[in-house]
Amino acid sequence: MLFIAILFLVTGVILLVLRRRRVTTSRWAAVGGGLAAVVGLAAGLSTFTYVVEPYHVGVPTTLGKVGGTWQSGLHLKSPLTDVTTFSTRPTDLNLTGDDTVEVRSSEGGVLYADLTVKWSIDAEHTLALYKLAGSAEAVQQRLVYPDSREIVRNVFAKHTSVEGYSSQREAISTEIDKLITARLAPRGILVNGVNLRNVKPSEGLQKAIDQKIQQDQSTAQAEAAVRTAKAEAEKRKIDSESQAAANTAIANSLTDKILLSQCIEAFKAAAEKNPVYASPCGSAGTPVIVDGTKR
Repeated sequence: MLFIAILFLVTGVILLVLRRRRVTTSRWAAVGGGLAAVVGLAAGLSTFTYVVEPYHVGVPTTLGKVGGTWQSGLHLKSPLTDVTTFSTRPTDLNLTGDDTVEVRSSEGGVLYADLTVKWSIDAEHTLALYKLAGSAEAVQQRLVYPDSREIVRNVFAKHTSVEGYSSQREAISTEIDKLITARLAPRGILVNGVNLRNVKPSEGLQKAIDQKIQQDQSTAQAEAAVRTAKAEAEKRKIDSESQAAANTAIANSLTDKILLSQCIEAFKAAAEKNPVYASPCGSAGTPVIVDGTKR
């Protein structure tokens, strides 16, 4: 900008001098010279000021020397000073599509993880980040991007394929968030959240998962059948033992006298309709005569 301002200013002065010395009589030369001088002067004055936009931090450099940070607002500067700005607004790093992270589980299975890392620059660390990376884009590409991918791979490597694919996704996302935050915070990079949006197994791993699910279902069915058979066998055993115990108790309680008494009572009841009834309840086969009329 400084060189453009000088060029316009010099051009305007030359045209005005030529018009003054009557080298040219064109009125347009005077008008053009005046406009060029004004534009050059305005452009030159603009090189002495710089406006840092809201939610941005500026880092001035003059002839290779880095100055202190500038907050948002108008600042005076040397025409030889360049200003690099850093936005403090949250930025999304989308690791998806061509940037999808290929990870391996603890079993060696290949999965593909899509996630978004929301990050922003801490204004107090802008100067250090400038010296480390040079620009906001470089901060993402040199720091946030590689560190996030490394941590995602390390976390998934501690879990099985099934855990990474389904059962432990929420826990894995939380762990990734904590580790990325801890890694980037000392550098002045704030992590505002990590969203593990999708985890997709590779084609080979998907086949292995399906086979394992089928095997687990078959095993569960077989175990259920074994438990049912054991329960039925136990029930039959208990029934048999109960029946045997009952038979033993009955056998022990039925003495000859009890049997004779029960027999006589039965035939007394029968003798209600038959006045005299012969009952073979006597000992040694001796019949017992039951007279229903005399009881």
